[in-house]
Amino acid sequence: MNNKTFQILAFFYCCTLAPSCNHSHHNEFIQEGDILFQNLNCGELCDAIEAVTKGIDGKDFSHCAFVVNINDTLKVIEAIGETVQVNSLENFFARSGDTATIKNITVGRLKHQYEHIILKATSNSKKLIGKPYDDEFIINNGKWYCSELIYDVFKEANNRKPFFDLEPMTFKHPKTQIFFPAWKAYYKDLNKEIPEGQSGINPGLISRSDKIQIIKIENFK
Repeated sequence: MNNKTFQILAFFYCCTLAPSCNHSHHNEFIQEGDILFQNLNCGELCDAIEAVTKGIDGKDFSHCAFVVNINDTLKVIEAIGETVQVNSLENFFARSGDTATIKNITVGRLKHQYEHIILKATSNSKKLIGKPYDDEFIINNGKWYCSELIYDVFKEANNRKPFFDLEPMTFKHPKTQIFFPAWKAYYKDLNKEIPEGQSGINPGLISRSDKIQIIKIENFK
């Protein structure tokens, strides 16, 4: 794996896990089916992403994960690094500097009228564990990036009807309409064309969905 490819596997959803935290109270607030949104400082590509994809209340998100119950323990399933994988809540929160309290993570929860599809969605997400990470960011190519995983598991749970919305992707600076240099280098390294204008999804778009509610931090105190 060359340096550029490794950077990308790390960039969008940073593949290096932080050390496990000490005992935390996250499990008291997080529920199965929650979507966790995270802002990772991962260089030029994250900066480029955040310039064109805004989250709820103007927040910047470069990663999201899905909370599931595995062997009576809440975990996250996420597309990160090279595969879709299971990680602990402690490691997930530690990436954002959170330990015993939730400070930097945004928690999205399906509204009451949609709760009936959560079990199907969590079951679907477990079937994707071990599947390859989608470094091209292309929908329906047998690989998954973080928000694509969320999109697909809920679509499948919703009788294969889209639950979250897609929108045309852009890799251009919003002011100049010129491709960000980081994206040009990235796709050149992959020997792929930049998928400008193709349908896609991102953590910010999911966070703004009218199908979820954002659980406010003050509710955790």
